[in-house]
Amino acid sequence: TVGSEHADGTRTIFFELNGIPREVTVHDKALESTLEKRVQAEPSNPSHIGATMPGRVVSVDVAEGDWVNKGQKLLVLEAMKMETTLHAEFDGKVTQCLVEAGSMVDSGDLLLAIE
Repeated sequence: TVGSEHADGTRTIFFELNGIPREVTVHDKALESTLEKRVQAEPSNPSHIGATMPGRVVSVDVAEGDWVNKGQKLLVLEAMKMETTLHAEFDGKVTQCLVEAGSMVDSGDLLLAIE
């Protein structure tokens, strides 16, 4: 049987294989996702600062256009009551700030860009 649609544009399919009930979630191309899709950080691009884990942004300590120095605190992520602070790996100017305090992020989401 086919389950109802999910907010992310997927459906759950229920079936039986060799007498064992199974389920799989698939992307349904006929549905439009109602969730906002975030830009992903490019791992090979050193100017992209991506989320290291899924969680909530507690604070953003820089803004677009700010100059940052190596080691400066950029933002704080929180997951399961544990906080992780992200620091600048090099000197540069913040060219993009895609999150704000309270935002929920997934691992790999682009948070900041520094040039």
